[in-house]
Amino acid sequence: MIQLPVQLAAAQPGWTVRADVIVVGSGIAGLATALHLRRSGLTVLVVTKAQVNEGSTRWAQGGIAAALAEDDSPAEHLEDTLEAGVGLCDEEAVRALVTEGPAAVRGLISLGARFDTEPDGEIALTREGGHHRDRIAHAGGDATGAEISRAMVEAIAQDPGIELVENALALDLITDVTGAAQGITLHVMGTGQRDGVGAALAPAVVLATGGFGQVFRQTTNPYVSTGDGVALAMRAGADVADLEFVQFHPTVMWLGPFAQGQQPLVSEAVRGEGAYLIDGDGARFMVDEHPMADLAPRDVVAKSIMRRMRQTQTDHVWLDARKLGADTWVRRFPTILESCRSRGIDPVTDLIPVSPAQHYVSGGVLTDLFGRTSIPGLYACGEVACTGVHGANRLASNSLLEGLVFAGRIGSMISAKLGVVREPILPSHQDQRLLPHQVRRRVQKTMDRHVGVLRSADSLELAATELNSLATTELGRPITEDWETTNIATIAAALTRHASLREETRGSHWREDFPERDDALWQVRLVSNLNVDGTLSTRTVPRFGVTYADEGRS
Repeated sequence: MIQLPVQLAAAQPGWTVRADVIVVGSGIAGLATALHLRRSGLTVLVVTKAQVNEGSTRWAQGGIAAALAEDDSPAEHLEDTLEAGVGLCDEEAVRALVTEGPAAVRGLISLGARFDTEPDGEIALTREGGHHRDRIAHAGGDATGAEISRAMVEAIAQDPGIELVENALALDLITDVTGAAQGITLHVMGTGQRDGVGAALAPAVVLATGGFGQVFRQTTNPYVSTGDGVALAMRAGADVADLEFVQFHPTVMWLGPFAQGQQPLVSEAVRGEGAYLIDGDGARFMVDEHPMADLAPRDVVAKSIMRRMRQTQTDHVWLDARKLGADTWVRRFPTILESCRSRGIDPVTDLIPVSPAQHYVSGGVLTDLFGRTSIPGLYACGEVACTGVHGANRLASNSLLEGLVFAGRIGSMISAKLGVVREPILPSHQDQRLLPHQVRRRVQKTMDRHVGVLRSADSLELAATELNSLATTELGRPITEDWETTNIATIAAALTRHASLREETRGSHWREDFPERDDALWQVRLVSNLNVDGTLSTRTVPRFGVTYADEGRS
């Protein structure tokens, strides 16, 4: 059993602020939730760890998936999503996603987001891996996330009912005597009047903090993706699920064996425009791997690349996008083009070295169809949440759509049933067991080496041993970097536990010692809770039908 590095309580808050609802995170999920809540007149406090636009949303290249074309339908989008999820999707959650998706995307346009269009004015659509139709809307060629972020940030800035607090790390959930959420403790850095540890109070808290890519050394995620929301929810006792399903994007630019931190993504949309993978001998190996060849679901492509790298004893394969031509590169992929050229690669004439790197997590805080968690008053939206729409492997470009659709569902639920304001139980002592930030690289190296694309009982046991050794490390201090490192190590240990228990290969979870999918035993979710002593209790639940009650007004 892995002993997780639990933090018990933040320091006594030195200040308080109140709102009807607190939203933690400023990506598409958080900002869309805030805007939905404002339609019913609720006041919203948006808390973000860095600047408002520094999360994962602005890095999204490919686009947002929705059945917008005349020859497409939500039913076909549903079928593709279920296929990618390899038998573990919650079908009702997927149905909500694909049915409400087109209207949600059009709502972005009404908000001011400018998507690329065809000469006739219709939204330009492209295709990505796992999709059988052109249904990926994009903006600025490959700058979709940046455009969505721009439009949303401008919208919240113009709304006096939304207060934004930047440079604020969410530490712990504040509850009342009934166990319902009543706010969060925050560590605000360098903002003057509200500095240090404070309390943000509200009877509804929405976690929209994104994923935990920084658990790994090589990731496409920005530096802020340290799993703060999942770790906060775990410390509060919330259900977390599907942590073992970590998606490794197959085409991340290979920068050498010592590269670490955020790595440059080469969007799946490049393959959607006709690029293809080859090995060192120039062979197109995906043609024999899957009927969709280079546009197979991401887990299939990532595994195929890893197998070919092993066979050829190389560190990477190649993406051949030369036939796209200069005009297509400039028009469709200007950001990727500049990223390549800044590293001495011209994709118009050169092959691009690529290999898999951590990209997305399908698991997180377990929610129902309205974003409710196992703790009354606590909601989760976007990558921090486990809604069941992704199953064992996310379909390309469904992530932005998930944040958008479920933000609307959460907004409707809270507006109809805002929780009861009760006296919060504020932390009365400082009893911290934080890990120093100096051990972060050790954790990441362990996860890359033993809990990455390829896993086995032996590798996972080594990971557990190495993570347990952190308990003997010198304790950290109550600073942001040490809080983040503690969050990373907490999630790393829980992820390793889940990966050890799931003795099969399914989607983005690949066990070398259990290479087959096993529906008889494992077509279920692994759900965990963190105990006060730092141990993890894990159980299996059906893959569908999660429902949590909320105590709010009717």
